[in-house]
Amino acid sequence: MGRPRIYCDACYGRQVHARQRRPRPIAGLRFAEIFDEPTGRAEQEVFERLFDMAHVGSWSVETLRRRGEQLRRVLAANPAGDPIPLSQVRAELGNIWQSRIVARVLDQCGQLVDDTETPTRQWIDRRTVTLPPAFRHDVRAWLLVLHEGEERARPRATATLHAYFSRAHAPLTEWASTRSHLREVTQPDVTAVLNRLNGHKRIGTFVALRSLFRFAKRHRLIFSDPTRRLRVGAAPSRALLPMTDDQVDTVTATVVTPMQRLVVGLVAVYAARANPLRNLVLDDVDLSRRRIRIGGTIHRLTEFTHDILTDWLTYRHNRWPGTPNPHVIVSADSVLGTSPVTDHHLTWHLSLLGIQLEHIRGDRILQEALSTNADPLHLAIMFGLSEKSATDYAVLARRLIQQPVEGSALEW
Repeated sequence: MGRPRIYCDACYGRQVHARQRRPRPIAGLRFAEIFDEPTGRAEQEVFERLFDMAHVGSWSVETLRRRGEQLRRVLAANPAGDPIPLSQVRAELGNIWQSRIVARVLDQCGQLVDDTETPTRQWIDRRTVTLPPAFRHDVRAWLLVLHEGEERARPRATATLHAYFSRAHAPLTEWASTRSHLREVTQPDVTAVLNRLNGHKRIGTFVALRSLFRFAKRHRLIFSDPTRRLRVGAAPSRALLPMTDDQVDTVTATVVTPMQRLVVGLVAVYAARANPLRNLVLDDVDLSRRRIRIGGTIHRLTEFTHDILTDWLTYRHNRWPGTPNPHVIVSADSVLGTSPVTDHHLTWHLSLLGIQLEHIRGDRILQEALSTNADPLHLAIMFGLSEKSATDYAVLARRLIQQPVEGSALEW
């Protein structure tokens, strides 16, 4: 196995920090030492649940009391004792971030009613209102079907909705000056829009418009699909720029927390993607036999990955010993349940520092290809790549071997 370039024990080693005064933990304290006597059975139940949640999350006394005050405010605004609407909780506490713990406690006690729309539905309403009236209703219905799915159509990711709408918005705005309905848009109209574009923007716009008009034809909003017989060819090759030594040094010097070291280390050694890392559970790790299963592929733990994994699991156990979450990577929020961390949590702090996991992953595969004579079969087996992806990396490695140009982007 080729040696990953991001492999610096000194940079990934244990960090020694000065002792800082930490808030007083709730471990060993009783319920009555923190909260006043609840006024009723329902209030007793929710405060006991909050107290249990604080133990699981290893909150400080100050944090628990602050959450308790927020909970009392919400309960005081609903003296009748009926289930509390989520919109009322958010209105009372100010925003979604402040209200999430209180809402979770009430929900687990059966005292919450979710009367809000999902953030994606709110986004759809906000964006479609900016469209010309001629297309507004039909485009909104299209986005809702993409979001929620329908018979024989699975829901699409929120990022897909954002991409499709951003590509379709400009053509729809242009057509609104001469067209009063989607059924009036013709094939020459679509062709004229596509001919002004090139590269990935051309491909992306065509895919978005094809999705919109297929939806409209399926639901009998138009008589014929103007994109049906159009072809725009294959997407152009993307450029992959191998990481420079300076970039590698920056990454190894930047990641300092146990979670950052684990995530970047697993990507740098096993070319793991973010989603399999988010869904990695404790049963996938076998420290005694030095094995780890990532995305269905079993890897041998090296000394490096064994050390960073042990460091993280030790930190995880010490920080949240009572969490029921079975996932290896957890956060202060996810330890209260059993769901994996969000992709936002996994990559946000790294992205702020300029660390792109996909760039590290691509560089790792490329370095392996260069060290094994660009063997696509070896790449497919080692990293669980598809036949096409393994071949693409092998071709790129051969190109680099034949024409090594320092600092140049190689197409693949």
